[in-house]
Amino acid sequence: MKLAVLSRAPQSYSTQRLRAAAIQRGHIVKVLNTLKFAIDLTADEPDLHYRGRPLSDYDAILPRIGSSITYFGTAVVRQFEQMDVYTPNTANGISSARDKLRANQILSRHDIAMPATAFVRNRADVRPAIERVGGAPVVIKLLEGTQGIGVILAPQVKVAEAIIETLHSTKQNVLIQKFIAESRGRDIRALVVGDRVVAAMRRVAAGDEFRSNVHRGGSVEPVVLDPIYEQIAVRSAQIMGLRVAGVDMLEGDDGPLVMEVNSSPGLQGIEQATKLDVAGAIIDYIGGQVAFPEIDVRQRLTVSTGYGVAELHVHNAVELVGKTLGESGLWERDITVLTLHRGVGVIPNPRKHVVLEADDRLLCFGKLEEMRSMIPERRRRRAKVRRLPKEPLS
Repeated sequence: MKLAVLSRAPQSYSTQRLRAAAIQRGHIVKVLNTLKFAIDLTADEPDLHYRGRPLSDYDAILPRIGSSITYFGTAVVRQFEQMDVYTPNTANGISSARDKLRANQILSRHDIAMPATAFVRNRADVRPAIERVGGAPVVIKLLEGTQGIGVILAPQVKVAEAIIETLHSTKQNVLIQKFIAESRGRDIRALVVGDRVVAAMRRVAAGDEFRSNVHRGGSVEPVVLDPIYEQIAVRSAQIMGLRVAGVDMLEGDDGPLVMEVNSSPGLQGIEQATKLDVAGAIIDYIGGQVAFPEIDVRQRLTVSTGYGVAELHVHNAVELVGKTLGESGLWERDITVLTLHRGVGVIPNPRKHVVLEADDRLLCFGKLEEMRSMIPERRRRRAKVRRLPKEPLS
């Protein structure tokens, strides 16, 4: 495999480890500065130039796109995608994960638990937003901050209002987020590669600092994750379109709360804490995808009119919970189950004796009309009744 690591920091720990892991496995690897590319849209086929010369052929890239060059960096990744070069993290995935608001919107739509969050711009909306997330103290976050920069804990409502007003005056966009007291100064970083967590660590803040980032002086320790934490981490990364990601979670009283999905996770802290070869796991995964690429049947499969591929969520069809696939009636409706996704596991070509559970997801092929009939109608939002103040008695 010929691999390009897109990085502006060739001497950084992460880049050096990835390069060494690729060489150790017999691959050809080059570290290429993302800003040295030129996108060529003049030819009949998409192309790239590097340092003024046509780029040679690569089998795969591993993007390490810094926040300061997100726009240009994702444009380069997108061009590689157009050239059919494999990337574990898509351009859309990188840009979506980089925007904290957009990431929260995407994850919340897929029932991923997160701290209560609000986003406002009008000064008059700030106090109601703070109340909606649970009141002070609240966490205020810049939309594109990294390494704990731009994350502020406001202990009182007036302090929060003053901070947000100041940031708004400098054209900064911020999120208002509930402070999870039980997880103060601690979080979990799960390193997801493909469909599994390859390493996990707990980060603990130093002293009175509530941010647990290693760059802020926090310490790290290895941790064995509960299955629910692994499941949430893998689902979050995959929802964002990332096959290599660092998923940061708070340890809430009711389970994991996802804070962020990082498309360019650092490797130093987690490798030193866990003593695991995370870089090697990433290279092995990319090598496997180049040798045996995944096929998105929803995009590649050509079918007869009225037939297609769709994903059915069992919790949307509650009558299926507790039944076997054979009892589900799917085959009678001309629907074939290709794979069953359960938590972080996948059951290919599941047999009819498999019992369906509430959170199962079925990738099916069959009559589109029949599959649509199994999806409930979209719930309409209830109009909220606003109570008017009573007229004072004269």
